[in-house]
Amino acid sequence: MNLKTVFTSRAGVLTLAAALLLAAGGAWFFLRDRQTEVSYRTAKPTRGEIAATVTSSGSITPVVSVSVGAAVSGTIKELFVDFNSPVKKGQVIAQIDPAPFRALVEQSQGSYLNAQANMEKAKVTLIDANRTLERYRVLVRDGSVSQSDYDNASTAAASAQAALKAAEGSVAQARGSHDQAKTNLDYATIRSPVDGIVISRAVDVGQTVAASFQTPTLFTIAQDLTKMQIYATVDESDIGRVREGGNATFTVDAYPEARFDGVVTQVRNAATTVSNVVTYTVVVGVDNKDLRLKPGMTANVTFVTARKADALKIPTAALRFRPKTDDTQNQDAAKPKTVTGQKRIYVLQNGRPQSVAVTLGIGNDKETEVAGGELSEDADVVLEAQSSGKAKSAPVNPMSGSSAHAPRM
Repeated sequence: MNLKTVFTSRAGVLTLAAALLLAAGGAWFFLRDRQTEVSYRTAKPTRGEIAATVTSSGSITPVVSVSVGAAVSGTIKELFVDFNSPVKKGQVIAQIDPAPFRALVEQSQGSYLNAQANMEKAKVTLIDANRTLERYRVLVRDGSVSQSDYDNASTAAASAQAALKAAEGSVAQARGSHDQAKTNLDYATIRSPVDGIVISRAVDVGQTVAASFQTPTLFTIAQDLTKMQIYATVDESDIGRVREGGNATFTVDAYPEARFDGVVTQVRNAATTVSNVVTYTVVVGVDNKDLRLKPGMTANVTFVTARKADALKIPTAALRFRPKTDDTQNQDAAKPKTVTGQKRIYVLQNGRPQSVAVTLGIGNDKETEVAGGELSEDADVVLEAQSSGKAKSAPVNPMSGSSAHAPRM
């Protein structure tokens, strides 16, 4: 390799290195002055009605619902009602096959009659034994019968008396069995215990129900669907604000645009703990005259715990906003300390968020009352910061005002 070729290759490498360094320096100047502009979403305080609320959810149920079961085991022979059937108290709604129960009634009746006959026979035997005893009592005095014969007659009379008592007991037992058989026959006919409407049917014709250990539920009857109630679960941190007689509103998925009203009828003291979360059951009474609400619907409930008619209020989102350090122009070092019970929010002044101390009142998830403090009604309350993505200064051209020189060899 000659000397000229060596010098030419070395000059090319140095030229490429100088170009890369120049490009990197230009990129550094370009990115150094590029800063993202920050804008703020704001809202002005307003005056109007505000309500403090507690939210919860629960299921809608009838005020009175009765589970109708079977007291005897057997096969369902007939069904006289179905879902949504209106029923009256005492109306027959189902029939268990009565044939086995009729047979038991006849059998128990036979046993009862037999026991009665045995009792009558024991009565006759007792009368005869007493008559013999009285005759022997006279005869033993004049020696016509021996003392042993008299004793035997006395024993026979006492035995007849005991046999009558046993016969009477058998009659009572047979009568009880007969009454039980008749009762079971009556139980085979299922009747509605209340006026209402059938909201659940758990059996079909031909199905066998067994009442050996517990009463199987055949129907559920709602006594009055025009009066409903909601069993809502409220967290322990909020239960102190819910009061009996307080107002509540709720929505259901079936009518997303409608809002229904209710009244708190009961705040139960029994706590329920699930995964270390303690809740309490609150019962809300609901008027359902138009029958739009169905049993089992899920209700999203809002309890109104306080209300003010003319309150200065701001969006609750303003309480969560905290600016970056450079956005506040180091104002935190100069601002006065917050008084106990006050909270700081931020308002927009000269394009920068400035802190303001306020005293808060009642509120909910959407808006909060400002009960006192330094906030003016025409202030722009900062809700959140928004990045525009635009640069504050134009990009620097890395080639302007300079030239790249490759080293000469």
